[in-house]
Amino acid sequence: MRLVQLTIPTGKRQTILETLDERGIDYVVTDEDSDRKYTAVVYFPLPASAVEPVLDEIQETGIDDDAYTVVVDAETVVSRRFEALREEYENGDVGTDRISRQELQAEADSLTPTFSVYSVMTIISAVVATAGLLLDSPAVVVGSMVIAPLIGPALGASVGSVIDDEELFRHSVSYQVIGVVLAIVAAAIFAWSVRTMNIVPPGLDIAGVDEIAERLAPDLLSLAIALGAGVAGIISIATGTSVALVGVMIAAALIPPAAAAGIAIAWGQPSAAIGSTALVLVNVLSVNLAGLLTLWYVGYRPENLFSLDKTQQRVRRRVLGLAVIVLVFAVFLGAITYSSFVVSNFEENARGEVEMTLSEDEFSEYQLLEFEVVMDDNYPFVSPEQVTATIGGPQGEIPPELADQLHERINQHTDETVTVEIRTVGLVER
Repeated sequence: MRLVQLTIPTGKRQTILETLDERGIDYVVTDEDSDRKYTAVVYFPLPASAVEPVLDEIQETGIDDDAYTVVVDAETVVSRRFEALREEYENGDVGTDRISRQELQAEADSLTPTFSVYSVMTIISAVVATAGLLLDSPAVVVGSMVIAPLIGPALGASVGSVIDDEELFRHSVSYQVIGVVLAIVAAAIFAWSVRTMNIVPPGLDIAGVDEIAERLAPDLLSLAIALGAGVAGIISIATGTSVALVGVMIAAALIPPAAAAGIAIAWGQPSAAIGSTALVLVNVLSVNLAGLLTLWYVGYRPENLFSLDKTQQRVRRRVLGLAVIVLVFAVFLGAITYSSFVVSNFEENARGEVEMTLSEDEFSEYQLLEFEVVMDDNYPFVSPEQVTATIGGPQGEIPPELADQLHERINQHTDETVTVEIRTVGLVER
């Protein structure tokens, strides 16, 4: 429910009050005695879904932007006429649960902090995420998402496009670009400092850290996070519900991959940053695409009906452009996913070959103790480089024919030759 406060310009009092009466809206009018050219102020309660159509109709009577309008939350309204309005405008779907276009624009503006605050919070978030990734700590990584101020710019571009506010659109796009660059640069500088000062163990293999490795070679499922975040973000602000948790979800799609890209750069492995950087870009675009489609679906349109066709064409172009770029990135992520699938299959088959070989009668006295597949550094399309099998036997050594068979059988499952290293451990019988 909303309480609307509207100033009435000179000569418009009769027209505005007649409009409210025709709509069956209760109102209170107070005379205005300021030096400005207004005769009165009218107050009237509305269901949230009725704010936009009622204000649009009032504006058509000749109310311009010089007359200010204030819309505030109303906790309780007791009125039979108000209940009739609610039944008229609310039918339970998302389109009628949404806030007005005017409130949406104000909400999008309020979610974006000043540039200095945005920059500082983004840098802090990236630094915390970098520390969490290097510590392999999911809790710290989640903490970095909470402080990231990304939801405003991420959704503001979609709002600006749909309601024909090009200033909001450009402002939000520039914030997103700056935010991504700041996050990657801040992560790279912090990771380089940590490495230079030996705060992390010397020779740390970032590919061996699970929290980092999963973002260096992202898969296609990562795209679902960004699309879901965009839809949830728009629905949350469009219905006036809390956006805090949705902001964390959007940050989850952007901050950790950006931090992983910075770490890869700091470790002197720019090729390893390709996958995580691509993930950041596709997530940014997917959030914007999902937000744009959702806003149009729930019924937001520009204020000026004469600009509707122009806005529709612009929205279509932006949706098409975003969809094509996201599709290209999706193909890229799909290729990474397929590569990971091939590697997983190889690891499973290679282990199976070792176990099958050792189960044969001539090698039954040997047993597999440990098995490891070492990947190369060709991110994001990694491939197996070496297989290391630790085998226990009664004499602490294995016959050459066993090593030959293992090498031959393992390499049957890969197009390129993989080094097979056999380590032996003597087992003492008791």
